[in-house]
Amino acid sequence: MALAAYTGIPATSLFAARAMAQTADGKAERFSYDDLKARAKKMAGEAYVSNAQTLPPTLAQMTPQQFNAIQYDPEHSLWKELEGQLDVQFFHVGMGFKQPVRMHSLDPKTGEAREVHYRPELFDYGQSGVDVSQLKGKDLAFSGLKVFKQPNIARYDIVSFLGASYFRAVDNTGQYGLSARGVAINTYADTQEEFPDFVEFWFETPAKDSTRFKLYALLNGPSITGAYRFDIDCQPDRVIMDIDMHVHARKDIKQLGITPMTSMFACGPYERRMCDFINPNIHDTDRLSMWRGNGEWVCRPLNNPEKLQFNAFADNSPKGFGLVQSNHEFMNYQDTSNWYSRRPSLWVEPTTQWGEGSIDLLEIPTTGETMDNIVAFWNPKQPIKAGDSLGFGYKLHWAAVPPVKPTLARVLATRSGMGGFKQGWAPGEHWPDVWARRFAVDYIGGPLDDMDWKDAVEVVVDASSGTTKEFNIFALHPEEKGFRAQFDWFPTTDSTDPVEFRAYIRRVETKEVLSETWLYQYFPPPADERKYPPVGY
Repeated sequence: MALAAYTGIPATSLFAARAMAQTADGKAERFSYDDLKARAKKMAGEAYVSNAQTLPPTLAQMTPQQFNAIQYDPEHSLWKELEGQLDVQFFHVGMGFKQPVRMHSLDPKTGEAREVHYRPELFDYGQSGVDVSQLKGKDLAFSGLKVFKQPNIARYDIVSFLGASYFRAVDNTGQYGLSARGVAINTYADTQEEFPDFVEFWFETPAKDSTRFKLYALLNGPSITGAYRFDIDCQPDRVIMDIDMHVHARKDIKQLGITPMTSMFACGPYERRMCDFINPNIHDTDRLSMWRGNGEWVCRPLNNPEKLQFNAFADNSPKGFGLVQSNHEFMNYQDTSNWYSRRPSLWVEPTTQWGEGSIDLLEIPTTGETMDNIVAFWNPKQPIKAGDSLGFGYKLHWAAVPPVKPTLARVLATRSGMGGFKQGWAPGEHWPDVWARRFAVDYIGGPLDDMDWKDAVEVVVDASSGTTKEFNIFALHPEEKGFRAQFDWFPTTDSTDPVEFRAYIRRVETKEVLSETWLYQYFPPPADERKYPPVGY
């Protein structure tokens, strides 16, 4: 108290600093983001050495249930003594999490950082079955971190980093969904995929009542190193991460993924092959949305294909893109355990010029909902050579819906079913003479809000193979201010290669484009299944 009076620093600040120093028990060392960037660049000129550790048997042989039973002691939370809006806790190493991750507390005023060293007293081992005697005196570090937000009553983790360079955030539902990564290496290339690690973090201590904080990270991998600055704003209904990254290639990289995001799509209203469940929809996200550099908006519904699919959408300095959960109505999921109706979307907003490249989409077959089978990222056009250095600035918006939307009509839903019915026939009245597939795309918003439901509108469709016929437009009036574009696709060969569709709606008279562009990839069945009644009836 006397020191506080002498220095003019509030006593509470001194107590908080002392408490954090107790958790962060390392010696004070100078830190700056410029130094971190220089360190990452220097590391890229050195041979990669993995520092993944051999864990004591009591940790290496854990089950997921045992790992989850280890809880960080909240009395040792990094910012506990601030009694503010945010706090930080750490994940234990164990099971498959063998990479030691170093954690540091950073004083933004002095630029001094102190490491938080691992010791067993930071954790409550509860019913984990861990033999703590095997951990004494070992410098195990941590496997990851989680940031808590503490509103009036509820307290829940809102950001987490765990495993390689994976991280996630939630919106005001408190429900985690898809993940992001610091970088992706050779996700779809003729070589093994690489997963670099965030190996060190620095936490800049925020003001007491702030819901915004800065986090710095060092990336290390066989092919790449990097320095990252995360400016994370935990708003009431979303988390916004303003990210600055500088990466350096140790060796040539065939495919570099910037802002990679990983999600799950098992089935939806147009993809029912793997939907033999009580839930009508099972997915973290249902579409890839793209706002291209030329201003065009594109909606690409996701698939759970029978075999791996990779698509690249060329662009120049995109305005934004993301994996989107477009529908949050419980009735569309009927899920009371995983709560897919609450999953956030993730939108990427470039804040620097990215130049030429492509938004790449990888879709992997999955038979259930426990595997992330969707990956999307930005891939620079220029090949990455050993010694290259690249910088990117971008924001990640974790929220129910993206922060921007098309000024034109946007895709509300996609549906698919049997087609080929003659004009005036209702489905089920008669079997069609020729096998076909029917598609329906609902559009709402934008200029459609001010249009009369009787206005003349048409759908324009391109298909990579086969022929499209039976074009129809139906007003969604009075349920929605929008239109349904409907057409049938007829195959002209026995090929089962995927068919690429591109469609939009426009006014009949003036040809004014009214909607964003709908892209879709359809997988025709084998020729012997193209008959009516359909196989299985």
